[in-house]
Amino acid sequence: MEKSPDAFRTISEVADELDLPQHVLRFWETRFQQIKPMKRGGGRRYYRPEDVDLLKGIRHLLYDHGYTIKGVQKLLKANGNKFVAAIASGDLATVEALAASSNEEPAPPKAGITDEDQIVGRAKAPASRRFFSFGGSSDEAEISIGKTSVSKEDRALLQEALYDLLECKRLLDQVR
Repeated sequence: MEKSPDAFRTISEVADELDLPQHVLRFWETRFQQIKPMKRGGGRRYYRPEDVDLLKGIRHLLYDHGYTIKGVQKLLKANGNKFVAAIASGDLATVEALAASSNEEPAPPKAGITDEDQIVGRAKAPASRRFFSFGGSSDEAEISIGKTSVSKEDRALLQEALYDLLECKRLLDQVR
């Protein structure tokens, strides 16, 4: 007998659906404040359908697109849960609508930010795969990082190179 799509799921059901160990889901609860499963007596977790959608989005960004945990945290903070959930479902219309409705413009990188603070995967995707263009602003002519500046064209080339590297990493991870 199948559960209703609106039914709550246990951690084992969610872990099986996402092909992840249960301890990873518990770890993500400590890293993403947006994941709040309902807990019953004895600490047993029950995930709402919205929680499962959010977890699918987080898994997709971390494992398929090479984002870091910090990068996904920043993406969630800037765009919200529905945005990340829409990414997992592949609903580009919703992703673009939510990104357009987001009033927050990402600030250019500042001096003193370490490499691990940067969002991995903010690469500019080729025209056929526009997935990474959401939420970003490419209207800046120049970006200052410390004492150096990067032109718009150089930034585009670096983003394309980063995208290619992430794609290579994803392919290597699949082979392992």
